[in-house]
Amino acid sequence: MNKAAFLPVFFIIIHLLSAINPIYCQDNKQNSEQNNEKNRKYGFSLGTGFGVTYGQALEMVYPVPGDTKGELLSELTWDMKSVFYVGFYADFGLIDPLSRPGFFSSLALKTGFQGETGKMEDRDWQSIENGNLTNFSSHTNETQEFILIDLAIGASFPIKYLYIKPFISGSWMRFSFTGRDGYFKYAEEISYGIYGSITDAKEKPIIGKVISYQQDWLLLAAGFSIGTNILVPFSFDLSFQITPLTYCESIDNHLGRSLVFRDFTNYGLFLEPKGVISLAVKNINFLLDVSYRYISRTMGESYIGSSKNTFFTLGENKAGAGLSLWNFQFIIKLNL
Repeated sequence: MNKAAFLPVFFIIIHLLSAINPIYCQDNKQNSEQNNEKNRKYGFSLGTGFGVTYGQALEMVYPVPGDTKGELLSELTWDMKSVFYVGFYADFGLIDPLSRPGFFSSLALKTGFQGETGKMEDRDWQSIENGNLTNFSSHTNETQEFILIDLAIGASFPIKYLYIKPFISGSWMRFSFTGRDGYFKYAEEISYGIYGSITDAKEKPIIGKVISYQQDWLLLAAGFSIGTNILVPFSFDLSFQITPLTYCESIDNHLGRSLVFRDFTNYGLFLEPKGVISLAVKNINFLLDVSYRYISRTMGESYIGSSKNTFFTLGENKAGAGLSLWNFQFIIKLNL
């Protein structure tokens, strides 16, 4: 993302901060508007913010029975340590969720900045004799794309000093990376499927781009949140989402060999606990949000082709993907 992406964030923040010091008038017209405001049950809010994620995207290849003693044939870890992003938010719901039952909806868009975000590491277990590591390589990882869109809709129910919000949510996420430079270590193959120790292998340097990878995720989850706003001007909210309904389409491009893998995998377990603290100042909310987004190993078909043509054939091995991300963000919202 280039520097121009900061411009809409800058103008929105200036607009929000200007709303903290409204001009007070004592005429009858404003008194009438204030009375109407008090009678409103629902309201909109718009916001922006910034945050950082810390975690990894995972890519896996499962062995065909008899190919190896390892649990996996191959695993690639793509660091996102750390990815900085800006976010834009829109919400609709009860102004006071403790006052009555109601419904709500929310939309969030996050887009990250390109840059080096840690390492990309590739591990293989090719021995038919044992589960020892046989191949290892490490490269500098560059995150190219980081996009998340989250949509939720649900109901709100007050219970004494708390409100409970069951909801359903949908998410689309895209992450893309490039691995470059670094080194590799390959254990010596003594005979077919029999390898020496990788600790005896020498590191050999690599220069240039080696591999690129992209994940596109679709999720449909159920969740609930529990919160309170009795400690005015502060409010607190804890939420949790869970689902096995996860789908990932990924593209793995081995640049040096012009070899491309297209994977279509699903049914990894998705979990996301989250906590939010909010401070209300007139019609502005300042929020601190901490969450952990996790998707266990998926499994599905892998197709093999070449970057030089569009023909792909079904591979013998199953493929998989996974995700593990901590998220920390600061948000400013204007209540309309």
